[in-house]
Amino acid sequence: MHARVVAASAVAVLAVMALVNPTSDARAGEVRTPLVIGHRGAPAYAPENTLPSIDKAARVGSTWVENDVQRTKDGELVVVHDDSLQRTTDVKKVFPGRAPWKVKDFTAAEIARLDAGSWFSPAYKGTRVPTLDQYMRRVEHNHQSLLLEVKNPELYPGIERQILKTLGNDGWLDRPHLGRLVVQSFSADSVRTVHELKPALTTAYLGAPPVSQLKQYARFADLINPSYGSLSKSYVSAVHGVRGAHGRPLGVYAWTVDDKATALKVAGYGVDGIISSKADVVRAALRGR
Repeated sequence: MHARVVAASAVAVLAVMALVNPTSDARAGEVRTPLVIGHRGAPAYAPENTLPSIDKAARVGSTWVENDVQRTKDGELVVVHDDSLQRTTDVKKVFPGRAPWKVKDFTAAEIARLDAGSWFSPAYKGTRVPTLDQYMRRVEHNHQSLLLEVKNPELYPGIERQILKTLGNDGWLDRPHLGRLVVQSFSADSVRTVHELKPALTTAYLGAPPVSQLKQYARFADLINPSYGSLSKSYVSAVHGVRGAHGRPLGVYAWTVDDKATALKVAGYGVDGIISSKADVVRAALRGR
C-alpha cells in the first residue's frame, strides 16, 4: 500500500510539473507528451461526474480527472455539469411539476433521491449525484488528482469560498495535495477570487483570451485552457511566453479532445495537457507518436 501511494504521489508531482511549467525545450520544438485528464471521469464508459465514472477513469489509467461543482438550494456542493438536472437524472419522473429542474432549486436531500445512472445504462441504475465531499474522498481513495471546475459561479454567490472550505476540510489544501489540484472556471472573476483566497493553489482560466490580454490573466491564473478548436501553434507559443501567477510560464490545456487525429494535432501545437472524455484513446494515440 505504501509503495502504491508513493508511486501515485510521484505521478502527481510529475503531472504538476508538466501542468504549470512548460519547458524551454518544448517551446524550442522538442516533442513532449501532454498530460491527459479524464473529462468528467470516464464518460464514454460510465455516467459522467459520478463515482463510478472516476472509478472507471482510474481503471483505464487516468491519474487526473476533471469535474464540475454547483450548489443546491440548501447550500450543499454537488458534482454535476448542467445547471439543470434534466439530462443526467430522472428528475422529471421524481419531481414532474418542478421544471426547469435547476440544481439551485432542489435541496441536497431531494437530489440524493435521483437516479443519475440509468440514463446512461441500466447497469448504472441507482447511481447518485455525488456531493463534493463524497467525490473528494473517492478521488483520494483512487490516488487521483483533480481539475475542479467552478460551474456557473454567477448563480452561486460565494461558492469559491465554500469550495475551498470543503477542500480544506477534506485535507486537499495542504502542501502535498496542492500538487494534485487545479481549480478552473469560465469566469475570470471566479478564478481571480480563488487565487486571492488561496494564493498557493494552481488556477486556470477556461477560454482563449486575446494574446494582448494574457498578462492580465496571468496575474491570477497559471493555465489558459481553451477549446481545441480555438487553438493554434502560435497561440500556444504566445501563452507559454507569459509567466503566470506563480512566476512560471503559463500552461495550456485543450478541451475536449476525443479522437486520435485531433489529439495528435493539438499535441503538435505544444499543449501541456489534453482534457478528454476518452482519455485512454488519447493516451494510446500519444504513445504511438
